[in-house]
Amino acid sequence: MTGVKTLGIAGSGVIGAGWAARAMAHGTDVIAYDPFAESEQAMRDKVERAWPSMIKLMDGKPDTTGTLTFTTDLKQMCQAADWIQEAAPEREDLKISLYEQMDELAHPSVVIASSSSGFLPTRLQSKCKHPERVIIGHPFYPVYLLPLVETVAGEKTSADTMDRADEFYRAIGMFPLRLKKEIDGYICDRLQEAMWREALNVLDLGIGTTEDIDRAIIYSAGLRWSIMGSFLHYHTAGGDGGMRSFMAQFDPSLELPWTDLKFPEWSDELTDKLIGGCETQAAGRTIGEWETKRNDVLVDIMHVLKKHNIGVGEVLNGKV
Repeated sequence: MTGVKTLGIAGSGVIGAGWAARAMAHGTDVIAYDPFAESEQAMRDKVERAWPSMIKLMDGKPDTTGTLTFTTDLKQMCQAADWIQEAAPEREDLKISLYEQMDELAHPSVVIASSSSGFLPTRLQSKCKHPERVIIGHPFYPVYLLPLVETVAGEKTSADTMDRADEFYRAIGMFPLRLKKEIDGYICDRLQEAMWREALNVLDLGIGTTEDIDRAIIYSAGLRWSIMGSFLHYHTAGGDGGMRSFMAQFDPSLELPWTDLKFPEWSDELTDKLIGGCETQAAGRTIGEWETKRNDVLVDIMHVLKKHNIGVGEVLNGKV
């Protein structure tokens, strides 16, 4: 048990409502704070719209569901919550000020996590008297369906807080990915930003339309990414020799003019990290075993897309 019976949410927008829906579906009560009373109905409407999808994902209505209470009183939320998830607008100055206030109002044992998409936790905890309980808990939209939450510690965040975060997020059906160190944008948003920048560059050069660029993703790599990320994919692409063979076949220096993005200088240390990481990630499975698993899952995913006639499903249905 996590000991979190009531989740406090600071902010009632799309992300805050997503947190509320997920927590409630897993039996946790929610008290949401927003300075504007008229935000309550909008938040309840968002939770109601999310509910059918969550029930479908969970294979049926949960045995117990949490309740939603709304308040315009920050003190009331902070004192009622066992865990606080901040989901305020993405402005660092606003968040720092809000954290200073919540730190004063909430019991020192209550973790305060930010849904920020990229701010450093060290900055957010800078004016707190209890910075050890401040972390990043960055979710992905829609929060009530996607399981990833990136957890990031600031300079003064305690190890116990990070451990409690793992426990709490798992209890509401999430997959906490703990970063080894803090960095602007964390991991996933940095990857998304890289693709976004290159997509805009390709668009600007007149190489393809927005639809062309989106199709280049959804009919190819986008399907694979739901099964394995770039590293494990290239590990399998190297054949029986894995990443070591892949690097022997393709120039690892990234000097080919395939992107306008910056890249790290290649080194023996980076090579060792890459090969060693992929071999550990493969977990003893052969390349053939990974190929079979990948193919089985890809076919299942493509059948689902065919059923809904979207993405590659349109191709399978002969619609494009």
